[in-house]
Amino acid sequence: MLKKLLFILTVLLIGISQPLEAQRRQPAKSADLAFERGQYTLAIERYKKAVKKTKKKKFEAERTRITYQLGECYRLTENTKQAAVAYKRVAKTEFPKSNPIFFLHYGDVLKRNGKYEEALECYNTYTELVPDDPRGQRAADDIANIKEWLEYPSKYEVTRMKALNSKSSDYGVAWISNSFNDIIFTSTREGGIAKEKDAITGQHFADFYYTRQDKQGNWEKPELVDEEGGLNSKGSEGSPFFNSSFSDVYITRCPNEKRRQSGCQIMKSRRTGTSFAEPVLVEIAGVDSLEIVGHPTLSSDESIMYFASERRGGFGGKDIWVTIKGDDGKFGRPFNLGDVVNTPGDELFPYMRNDSTLYFSSDGHGGMGGLDIFMTTIDTAGNWSVPVNLKSPINSTGNDFSIMFHPTEERGFFASNRDSRNGLDDDIYYFMEPPILFTVNGIIKDRNSLQYVGGANVTVMGTDGTRATTLSSDKGNFQFNEGIIKLNNIYVITIDKNNYFTMTDTISTVGLEFSRDFTPSYEIEMIPSGSIVLPEIQYELGKWDLQPQFEDSLQGLIEILQVNPNITIELGSHTDFRDSDARNDILSQKRAQSVCDYLVIRGIDPLRLTAKGYGERVPRTLKKDFVYNGYTFKEGTKLTEQYINSLPSEELKNYAHQLNRRTEFRVLSKDFKSRENIDDNHMANIKLNPEDNKVSFSQDKMGYLSFKSYINAYTETVTYDRDADLSVSQSKVMELLNNGIITKNDFIGDNIDMIITAGAVKNRATFIIKEMRIADRTVENLEVVVVNSQRQDWMIGQKDLRKFGSFEFNTDEHKLIFK
Repeated sequence: MLKKLLFILTVLLIGISQPLEAQRRQPAKSADLAFERGQYTLAIERYKKAVKKTKKKKFEAERTRITYQLGECYRLTENTKQAAVAYKRVAKTEFPKSNPIFFLHYGDVLKRNGKYEEALECYNTYTELVPDDPRGQRAADDIANIKEWLEYPSKYEVTRMKALNSKSSDYGVAWISNSFNDIIFTSTREGGIAKEKDAITGQHFADFYYTRQDKQGNWEKPELVDEEGGLNSKGSEGSPFFNSSFSDVYITRCPNEKRRQSGCQIMKSRRTGTSFAEPVLVEIAGVDSLEIVGHPTLSSDESIMYFASERRGGFGGKDIWVTIKGDDGKFGRPFNLGDVVNTPGDELFPYMRNDSTLYFSSDGHGGMGGLDIFMTTIDTAGNWSVPVNLKSPINSTGNDFSIMFHPTEERGFFASNRDSRNGLDDDIYYFMEPPILFTVNGIIKDRNSLQYVGGANVTVMGTDGTRATTLSSDKGNFQFNEGIIKLNNIYVITIDKNNYFTMTDTISTVGLEFSRDFTPSYEIEMIPSGSIVLPEIQYELGKWDLQPQFEDSLQGLIEILQVNPNITIELGSHTDFRDSDARNDILSQKRAQSVCDYLVIRGIDPLRLTAKGYGERVPRTLKKDFVYNGYTFKEGTKLTEQYINSLPSEELKNYAHQLNRRTEFRVLSKDFKSRENIDDNHMANIKLNPEDNKVSFSQDKMGYLSFKSYINAYTETVTYDRDADLSVSQSKVMELLNNGIITKNDFIGDNIDMIITAGAVKNRATFIIKEMRIADRTVENLEVVVVNSQRQDWMIGQKDLRKFGSFEFNTDEHKLIFK
């Protein structure tokens, strides 16, 4: 029962509305006093008598107030059905208009009673009357969540433990040995140490009871752990927590000392066999004996303790606090766990699992009823994740609390008053099976070599805003653990690695009913240095308009450009040999332009596109076999005019001409800076008919000439010095390594550890760049030397520049021209 749970820690009032002073009358004076003291059971009896004394018309306002107070007593003692009856009477009066909190409380009991639509009306009314209080809207949102959680419950199986429960409250279970077949728990049943009853709860003071399973797995009749002087006392004990060796138990004790004020403390007892020593106080800096602290849970090494308390510096009600043990063996001054976990409501019964996951009960995070059980995890930086509601069937419209787990298995116990006839009695429940959890364990390979790809950046992004990133291992494996992938979301997985096309995929957890480990396998494609032939695009004879039926052939290219926003491409169009060179050049240029225009219409930035018509000048070299009417065009064949004319039939010649008519694309650079806004002024500026054999240069004060080049498809500035080797500075080579543009495997030499050290590369070390492009000239597999004293990023001399062809520096045009 909620009242008893809260007052095992304190007799402080929880979320109550104080009686209205202006409306107090003598008939309810003693009831109001009991109410203020938290003696709600006594207050109920007195308010009932007071109602009978206010039947006259002149006492109508007081009778309404008393009825409201009676409803409050029922609500705070968990008797939500009787509370609803009282609130319904009050709803017919003018009282709620001047006391809008009524609607929030009435909505709460209606929700507890399963009257969701009526509760929603109350919450909406409260939000209208008190728009600055977020509780109304939050409670309204809970109604939608309840419907979803009932429709999509977790896969826990929940069983009420009849053998453990009594007619009183039973809760707070703890295993006491590593056989996990014997437990102690808290109970207010008859037969405890103290014979009198708690004036607050109306039940006996709580004691610890012990039971174990027999060989058939049945639980034996519970017995008191020991007589007075051990764990139990004449006061109330609860919330046991054992250390990992089961040698020590931490408990909450609230003394019952007449005529003496006292709080609730955390105590510790040493276990010897089946007996327990007299508990001793767990000293916490800044906490005295009059404070109300309890519900301890500790880290595996007992150096960190979490507990519940209402202290200065909290967020309103009971909060979860944490304290760390010092070198002197005493716990330091506690600090609040923060507003991610704690709320203006109550957070109670923390339970730490595996030093990383904290379970607790709260009525401040919203949920299905009163206290719901939540889960939060702590990361390596000490930040707690947003608490997750464990949903039905762990949570219910009642109070659900004091959860605990088997250390390695997904099973354990919790308590709830969901089946209580009057809301006062809590029962122990056993649960097993995990909530629905998802993991992703994928593998990445190179599409061409089928070798594992390590170091790929893998990002998952969900429709719920979740985002997580990891790297693939040397074996190509990557993993996203449970807690990242959640139910009823769609996730986009993006795989990105330098010199590879980015790949995307989606996985969906919408509507899944069981836990699942997604095991995708991906093959990513390296960005080629050469051209890639697009799927067949045909044009009418002598025309260049892109026909609608061939627009789908460009969808693959559009997707590549969309998921690889940093690459720029050249679109090259080729004709066959049948027509003049000039006409073929013009025709191919316009065809390439038509493809660029279509890509721009589909949202591709025109600054990423270059259209180039090659006419008939570049015959196709086949990269695979083509078979036509029984004739095989072999891989590696170059479809020159001489080769085509040598074919044995006109039909084969026409087919060869068709193979030559094509549109290709090739990657020009990989470091384009994406623009957020693409205006029409740029759409007409797609570069056409570039002077491919020329590139501009600049000259510095020392006379050095510098020009733009593309090295492994990244833009670089190269400086010319006639006698220089192709070389790179120390700072630039480290930048290349750190950005993945080159790797340790590109260096020449066996002892790589001597070549690359922490933060530096050995002077005169050499490595291979896969591709270097200047103007329209490309050379592959160039050797580069590292020169520590070099000031320029890149240097190139006459020897290496001639590998691109004969050249001259035209000082009038400021152009490097290849002949």
